[in-house]
Parts: sequence; C-alpha cells; structure tokens
Amino acid sequence: MKIVCRRFQELTLQQLYDILALRVNVFVVEQNCPYEELDYRDQEAVHVWLEDEEGVQAYLRVMDRGVESEYVSIGRVIARKRRGGLGTSVLQAGIKAAEEMFHADQIYLEAQTYAIPFYERSGFQVVSDVFDIDGIPHVKMLKG
Repeated sequence: MKIVCRRFQELTLQQLYDILALRVNVFVVEQNCPYEELDYRDQEAVHVWLEDEEGVQAYLRVMDRGVESEYVSIGRVIARKRRGGLGTSVLQAGIKAAEEMFHADQIYLEAQTYAIPFYERSGFQVVSDVFDIDGIPHVKMLKG
C-alpha cells in the first residue's frame, strides 16, 4: 500500500475522478444523504490517500487554517473497506501532512458520532455538543 499526498493542482484527472467517485459512493449513495459533495474546498486542500494496484483504498483531505475553520482541519475521511486498519493509516498520514505542510499544532475535524472512538484513538477529543449535518449527527473534535 502506497501513501500519496498531493495538492489539487498536482492531481491527475484519473486520481481526481477516483477520489470523487469513492467519496460520492460512500457519503452520498451508501449513506443515502444527498448533499453537495463538491464544495469548492478541494482546490484549497491537500489530498492524502492510500492506494494499491486496485486504486484508492482510503482517503482524506487536509485544509489550512481559514479554509474550513480557524484550525488546520481534516475532512472526508473514508476507507473503501472498513475495520481493516486503512482508516487509521490514512488518518495518521493526514495528521503528519497537517503538521508538516501547515505546521499544525492543533487539528480540527467534524466527526459522525459513531466514529468518535475511531478519532479518539488518534488523540482527538470531542469539543462540542452533538449537531446535525444533513440528517447525520456530528461532533466537533480537536487534537493538540
């Protein structure tokens, strides 16, 4: 499994297509949640993913302060196959990218409530009450 980390301008068309297909398949289709997946923040993001010979297996994006929040933030965390360690691996790669590329001392994310333990294992802590995004309960979390 190979870790790839690229800014939007460095993505090939095929890489962008594969990333968007995975995100739409899970966040829109699988979760039956029609929302605007293409939010015009991808152009500001660093895209981090794990790939093998079959393509993108896990993905997230990292954004600098001021793009999504006052903190460096991580979002769109997804693994094609769940419960196999891919999510943890891509999250660790994303944390490293946030620290190295944006000098993050704190990292922010908004997590679906079912995923709180997943993020807590990597040092994130819940910093808000539960709130709704498109019918799905979320919390704000912070690391650092």
